[in-house]
Amino acid sequence: MVPNALPTGYSLQEYRIEKVLGVGGFGLTYLALDSNLNLKVAVKEFLPSDIAQRAADQSIGPRSPDTVESFGLGKQRFMDESRTVASFRHPNIVRVMRFFEANGTAYMVMEFVEGAALAEWIKARRPLSEALVTAIVAPLLEGLEVVHSAGYLHRDIKPGNIYVREDGSPVLLDFGSARQQATELTAVVSPGYAPFEQYHTQGRQGAWSDIYAMAGVLYWMVTGLKPHEAPARIRADEMAAALQAGDRVRFRPEFLAAIDWALAPFDEQRPQSVAEWRAALLATDPSQVKTQTAQTHSVPLLSAEILKRAAERLTEYIGPVAGVVVKRAAVKARDEAELYLLLADEIENKEEKKAFVRQAVSISGKP
Repeated sequence: MVPNALPTGYSLQEYRIEKVLGVGGFGLTYLALDSNLNLKVAVKEFLPSDIAQRAADQSIGPRSPDTVESFGLGKQRFMDESRTVASFRHPNIVRVMRFFEANGTAYMVMEFVEGAALAEWIKARRPLSEALVTAIVAPLLEGLEVVHSAGYLHRDIKPGNIYVREDGSPVLLDFGSARQQATELTAVVSPGYAPFEQYHTQGRQGAWSDIYAMAGVLYWMVTGLKPHEAPARIRADEMAAALQAGDRVRFRPEFLAAIDWALAPFDEQRPQSVAEWRAALLATDPSQVKTQTAQTHSVPLLSAEILKRAAERLTEYIGPVAGVVVKRAAVKARDEAELYLLLADEIENKEEKKAFVRQAVSISGKP
């Protein structure tokens, strides 16, 4: 039993609490069952442990008369930000379904993501290829851009807040630390992933702060090493660069260098927007984005049947993420045979790769 948590079986309006999913500085997250829809959901409860406490009747209130004002302001901010996050519409951002007040506090109801935490998902797939890492990070960057364009920061990007659904698509979770860029920003720290400016309230936080955290996730993915804590890197940066620690056979030097750029200890030395970083990370010239998009849509797309068939075959070798990898490769492929040749690079075993390439040859009819 987690201290201060609602008990198993507790009814919160139409939601029945099943278990605690996570505990953070701003509150707790539960797995619950929506009895109306017979659907599993995640419910976040506003319970900042430093200023609030739970009573015997399960209600939550200020810890002391001195915290009444800060608790009230925090609860209102939680509701306001829940409303904003609920307006985000992107397949790689967790969906907020509802928010409400009860028990003297506030709650946010989100989709429950069926799948695996990124760390668990990666275990069986190391060593990773650049294409596989890109298949995870590219959709997350698109989602993060939606958050930033709305004037918000996530502020707690780390492997534990990224899940991979059963279909292989990634999703960014836990917006409990999210804040508007224009407001006063508190210190939020996940060691190794939080940039230095998040260690104190006067730090210049912005899109570059989330970019640092996402780069920290990438650093961990490509090197297998957790980044050093940001404050330790300010005085003397002894963390090995991704360009040194990463496998240059599996990752382009430009890709590794882009990770290092985003992990610069000082905020002004990093890319200042997702678009700027993506251009370097994915080797896309920002001035050519519009032209490339137009060209992509002017080329006849491979049929859904071809993509489905390729995904089914590739799944035998790399698992459920095959669907995501196929979609990305399809943008570059001119025909089905070329698609298979591109996908073959994702297969580690040489004999299996040869078998997969033979399929491509049989499709094209070329030797």
